Amino acid sequence: MSTKPLGAVNGLTLAQAERITDAAIAKGREIGLLPLTVVVLDAGGHVKVTKREDGASLLRPEIAHGKAYGALAMGLGGRELARRSQSMPGFMNALSDLAAGAAVPVPGGVLVRDAAGALLGAVGISGDVSVQDEVAALAGIEAAGLFADTGDA
Repeated sequence: MSTKPLGAVNGLTLAQAERITDAAIAKGREIGLLPLTVVVLDAGGHVKVTKREDGASLLRPEIAHGKAYGALAMGLGGRELARRSQSMPGFMNALSDLAAGAAVPVPGGVLVRDAAGALLGAVGISGDVSVQDEVAALAGIEAAGLFADTGDA
């Protein structure tokens, strides 16, 4: 047995997070999306990777982070958060307050799971319309060999 500390493992590896961001951006270019910003969080909510394409507008990193953070904070994909925002606006306002405004309840915030369903982290993408941001997130997660949870069955 090695006595060298291995460090904490908290979800996604850096290699997985980089694969997600690169493939998501490639998908955005392939389908002609506006410049994207991709944020990948590990299961503890820590940023693993942030990539902002040239031409992405000013608040895109914060919006992408908020999409991923909101999904991770509630354990629900962005689609379900959007539905809850419509049906329970008081609760979502409270969530926003508790998260200091860092939860964005719309598609484009996608949970990342392994084959057994364990939560590894979340991806948030901003740059185009939310449903298109989500398309790029799904492509990135799939390219990393992982499983996306959008909040839909």
